[in-house]
Amino acid sequence: MNSQWEVVIGLEIHAQLATKSKIFSGASIAYGAEPNTQACAVDLGLPGVLPVLNQEAVRMAVKFGLAIEAEIAPYSVFARKNYFYPDLPKGYQISQFELPIVGNGHLDIDLDGVTKRIGVTRAHLEEDAGKSLHEDFHGLTGIDLNRAGTPLLEIVSEPDLRSAKEAVAYMRKLHELVRYLEICDGNMQEGSFRCDANVSVRPRGQAEFGTRAEIKNINSFRFVEKAINHEIERQIDLIESGGRVVQETRLYDANKDETRSMRGKEEANDYRYFPDPDLLPVEITEAFKDEVRATLPELPDAKKRRFIEQYGQDDESAATLTSSRQLADYYEALVEASGGEAKICTNWVTGDVLGALNKAGLEVGQCPVDAERLAGLLKRIADDTISGKIAKQVFEAMWQGQETADQIIESQGLKQITDTGAIEAIIDKIIADNPGQVEQYLGGKDKVFGFFVGQVMKEMQGKANPAEVNKILKTKLKR
Repeated sequence: MNSQWEVVIGLEIHAQLATKSKIFSGASIAYGAEPNTQACAVDLGLPGVLPVLNQEAVRMAVKFGLAIEAEIAPYSVFARKNYFYPDLPKGYQISQFELPIVGNGHLDIDLDGVTKRIGVTRAHLEEDAGKSLHEDFHGLTGIDLNRAGTPLLEIVSEPDLRSAKEAVAYMRKLHELVRYLEICDGNMQEGSFRCDANVSVRPRGQAEFGTRAEIKNINSFRFVEKAINHEIERQIDLIESGGRVVQETRLYDANKDETRSMRGKEEANDYRYFPDPDLLPVEITEAFKDEVRATLPELPDAKKRRFIEQYGQDDESAATLTSSRQLADYYEALVEASGGEAKICTNWVTGDVLGALNKAGLEVGQCPVDAERLAGLLKRIADDTISGKIAKQVFEAMWQGQETADQIIESQGLKQITDTGAIEAIIDKIIADNPGQVEQYLGGKDKVFGFFVGQVMKEMQGKANPAEVNKILKTKLKR
């Protein structure tokens, strides 16, 4: 990007709350139901029906607010946000405007070794709209109202982000947090966690913000970065060619890697907000806050610091292992069950386990090898029953079935050979068969030593104790 321009970004994140029912009705929010089978009279806004606030949604909003050290409003109000859209059955959305439930808070992000604090302006409760369906209707649009009334927490950042990478780091951190708190499943493919990005540019050093454009409904980290970078380039090119940026809402087309205009950006007065007469104000007591605070888990930043101190991990390993609550729990269960050193547990989880999960497209909660079974494998490495190389073979077999490490080692005859006599006999044979390599090694070519180790391990099918092999070889090939 041209260094004379500064980028200003603010994100609005919509997190679908993990309640069992909708925010103002008892209808289910389960994903994947047939269209219009989970929209009740309240969701449809039929005459004579009244909304009733879901207390669990309030509890989750307060839990989030406490986690980001935000102000929790003792008094908040629901408002009607009036606009027409085909999948908005009531003709208005129930949201919060002037008095949101969560006020000023913050979230710290780490990028390139630097920690930056990003302000959170507010987080407010609202209901989701339905969904317009354009496929298979031969030029018509279908409306599915299953999602209407689904509880959302809209989290609005301060315009503190200065690059697409910072925006992605903030979004990832928020995604991690809501999953830690278990208030949102974070499933971006299902629309449970999505983002609107407000982007503007200004000459570097200028105090006033430039005119912003809003990019709507981005549901992947990769697309957030690509959409913002495209919009930055578009605005700079527009200004430098003598044009001006207009305030508008744009959509990101991932196939063309471009943003395109959707509509002019509305101001708050365009929505004619007014307090919803059917809903009482929400009052949050100190006792309720204390009750919610008692349910807070150890948060990601605190857990990361503890992993570094308790397990002697480097910053990268600790960040990886605390990136999800389930993964951190898996790791700690492994350390406890194996009775081994934390280092080998760290290496196996960040390497073999995560590698296999990523390859299979699985979450850690779906891991075929639970912590207890993996601990059994690590114990066999620690007591020299098998080598590290054979352990990977055993892990693969464990991944494919339900057998324990001991059962696999026994059935496949994988026990490590520690009999020094047997190892020495093989080494004598290999030395006798390779006089040229012996001469090279004795002549100072240290790399040839690896050739002998490899030949011994090959002859013994990888079952020889590597430490014994190295020790005997060094004695036999003494210069």
